[in-house]
Amino acid sequence: MSTSEQHKNAYREEAYELLSELETSLLELEESPDDTELIASIFRALHTIKGSGSMFGFDDITAFTHEVETVYDMVRNGEMSVTKELIDLTLSARDYIKLMLDEPDSEDISKAGEVITSFKKLIPQNKPDLPASSPAPLSQGNSESIENNSTYRIRFRPSPEIFTTGTNPVHLINELRELGECRVVAQKDNIPDLAEINPEHCYMYWDIVLTTDQGSNAIKDIFIFVEDDCELSIDIIDDSSNAEEGLKRIFTDQGYITDEEFRNLSGSHKKVGEILLERGDISTEDLQVALKKQERIGEVLVKEGKVSPGKVDSALAEQKHINETRKKSVKTETSSSIRVASDKLDTLVNLVGELVTVQARLTQTAATGNNPELVLISEEVERLTEELRDNTMSVRMVPIGTMFTKFKRLVRDLSSEMGKDVQISTEGAETELDKTVIERLNDPMVHLIRNSIDHGIESPDSRTAAGKPGHGMLHLSARHSGTYVLIEIKDDGAGLDPEAIRNKAIERGLIDPASELSEREIFALILTPGFSTAAKITNVSGRGVGMDVVKRNIEALRGSIDIVSKKGEGTTITLKLPLTLAIIDGLLVTIGGETYVIPLAIVEECIELTDRDIERAHGRNMANIRGEIVPYINLREQFSINGRKPDIEQIVITEIEDHRIGFVVDDVIGEHQTVIKSLGRFYKDAEGLSGATILGDGTVALILDVPKLLQNVEKETAVNFNRN
Repeated sequence: MSTSEQHKNAYREEAYELLSELETSLLELEESPDDTELIASIFRALHTIKGSGSMFGFDDITAFTHEVETVYDMVRNGEMSVTKELIDLTLSARDYIKLMLDEPDSEDISKAGEVITSFKKLIPQNKPDLPASSPAPLSQGNSESIENNSTYRIRFRPSPEIFTTGTNPVHLINELRELGECRVVAQKDNIPDLAEINPEHCYMYWDIVLTTDQGSNAIKDIFIFVEDDCELSIDIIDDSSNAEEGLKRIFTDQGYITDEEFRNLSGSHKKVGEILLERGDISTEDLQVALKKQERIGEVLVKEGKVSPGKVDSALAEQKHINETRKKSVKTETSSSIRVASDKLDTLVNLVGELVTVQARLTQTAATGNNPELVLISEEVERLTEELRDNTMSVRMVPIGTMFTKFKRLVRDLSSEMGKDVQISTEGAETELDKTVIERLNDPMVHLIRNSIDHGIESPDSRTAAGKPGHGMLHLSARHSGTYVLIEIKDDGAGLDPEAIRNKAIERGLIDPASELSEREIFALILTPGFSTAAKITNVSGRGVGMDVVKRNIEALRGSIDIVSKKGEGTTITLKLPLTLAIIDGLLVTIGGETYVIPLAIVEECIELTDRDIERAHGRNMANIRGEIVPYINLREQFSINGRKPDIEQIVITEIEDHRIGFVVDDVIGEHQTVIKSLGRFYKDAEGLSGATILGDGTVALILDVPKLLQNVEKETAVNFNRN
């Protein structure tokens, strides 16, 4: 891949993140139209997309975003107000920018001109189109805005080869000027003689003093695509707004001072010598020698050959800037994150999985040998492998709030389309889940939210007639539960009608009219293929397609769905999902000489099962555990495994959907770190198995899909195992 393509891909990744932040800020701004921080955040996002797009050849995005940015510059300056129409148009503009990134040749992009025309209509007639590059005023006429400004010292030394990347350093400096009041001094001491100059190289570097209310991140954003091709330092400059008024008159327009004035100057302001010393342009010894001479500090240092005139000019410019702006300084924020491609993380997880398998083999070999030193080595490798596994898994964990944010836009658009007033709230956005799970969870969540808005939440008139508030509520929440995450989609709509669902199921032949079902079982019928009780078909739902897909996708993630509803009050759908799909802790068991794995997260205890226990139960698959009757499934019989069973079998007691169910196996080996391997395409439809793993001795063990096994037994025997 060429350097140019690498830069373009980096821009796309950054632009996608900015578009996501832009959408979030717009939805928040709709609720708080007077929030100046949100307005500034939106403007910065648009400005960064525009500026970086121009740098890397995305001219269509630059031109389009420039028009939108112009409008938000007026909003930022208080010349326009935030309205629903403006938010709608900006969200549409955001979608067009994403389309330009995804499909630059799409015919739909031609409609972007209509959006721009609509934006221009919003501009007040008595106001001319303002250039988007107009910097925001440093002061809005109140002391609070002054206090929010900070002064930064920036040294930007680009790589000599920076021109080969298509970057013009002057454009970056001009972008800095847009952030606030700025002074720039070009340093020319590295320029060689004419005969040695390479016209394709950059020999200059710049010292910049900038006062802005945008923060250090806004400065870093300007240099984000050239940070690997330059030396960049961004430092806060200490200043004071409480210095005596007389100090301001000490400095001349050029900033030169005498040695006596230098020694008597209060510590409230930076001196030329201090600035040069902080930058590393001179040493402490050089400064002390210069101070002994009754001349201007800058002139002395230049005469002594300790510093170039350009550096003194830069220091003086900074000194003058500080005293003119007199802004309050803040601490510089530092970035401690790094962007990593997701495929690299996937490769790392796969390698860790292989390492776990090899480590298990080493542990088994050491245990069967007679070498104490090898045992010590295997224990150390096991400890390090566990730490590496846990840390690698944590890298893949992503806050679920990143997904919740996307649904705010979905709810807004759907409720507007259907003439309903729906408000969304979230809880537990910080709950972390494996990125692979989140990616595969998006479509099922979209189906559930669309159904809640279409079928669940009533129209404003219907809600008012029922004594409810005119606006409906959709609440998304997430929380940890052991090694699982529980995600709830809750609405306060009409709820499910169990009688209507039952009648529809009888009509379609899904259940027998004489069968007695609990509400949970009746609600579960809506997850069957083609089932729908919608009175009419809409472009959102009603064709009976979706809920069965939701169920299939959730089960593919080794999760489950639970539905609770009350007619007239609302519905709550709970998704139970594993934290990760790569490595789990499992319980090794044997049946008929073969080894299987039961996920340890659902295992509660193991008890013995003797022939005497079976006789006492009179042939029923029930076990009396400390006075509690627990049903069990004999896996030897379920898998049709022949051969003599042991005299004493084991019952692995599990908890499934808040009920205790036992699984009878021949023997329990113990706990095992299980690296999940998918089954081949010939076995992908095998029910009751969720994957396989490789044991330390190289043999393969199948991972049991316990909830699916239970469902199969219930269907075959028409026994519900008292799960109601």
